[in-house]
Amino acid sequence: MIARMQTNPAPRHAKVQARRWPKPELPETAEADGASTIPELSEVAKACRRCSLWRNATQTVFGEGPDKAKVIFVGEQPGDQEDLAGKPFVGPAGKVFDAILDEAGVDRLKVYVTNAVKHFKFEPRGKRRIHSKPNAGEVQACRWWLDKELDLVKPNLAVALGATAAQSLLGKVVPIMKMRGAVVEREDGLRVFVTIHPSFILRIREPADKQAERERFLKDMKAVKTLMAA
Repeated sequence: MIARMQTNPAPRHAKVQARRWPKPELPETAEADGASTIPELSEVAKACRRCSLWRNATQTVFGEGPDKAKVIFVGEQPGDQEDLAGKPFVGPAGKVFDAILDEAGVDRLKVYVTNAVKHFKFEPRGKRRIHSKPNAGEVQACRWWLDKELDLVKPNLAVALGATAAQSLLGKVVPIMKMRGAVVEREDGLRVFVTIHPSFILRIREPADKQAERERFLKDMKAVKTLMAA
């Protein structure tokens, strides 16, 4: 059984209200408001200047998938390979993600995949670009795009892959390990399933621990598969 977040006092089916940050009045606002498909919205997002991350990133990495997917997976931000390719979840974590989705019986081509932040944030170390976690202001600025994606796709389930994604979807800091496997219902009715980001599996060094974590993530994706059919 999937747990649900409880408030204090705790109702039977707790809900949280996703915070709507003020809409910035920037040049792309009107164009994005007029977009009626994900490809149109993605085109507008190429010129995004809502925070400073665009200055060092190669390009905007927007979400991809069917316009009317039942589920939307939200990660943190594009990584080095995603930044170069212009596509989400094509790097090492994306390969783990794809393999486990396949094992869980979830067709990647039928789901929408995106990130809370659309530009790669990194620190240069020699020739390498090392991932750097987006701050609250950057997540807030990019939340505007995620809201647009949700408005167009209209999924009945969102999967928060990690803390940044959960913060963007729910408007608050969420303890991922404590809430893992929970389904949080927002005020707008969208169900949010909370789990880890697949990159967490890659960071585990001990083979036995890595395999155990992979099995837990597979269990989470099987739960998502069940929720998709509900």
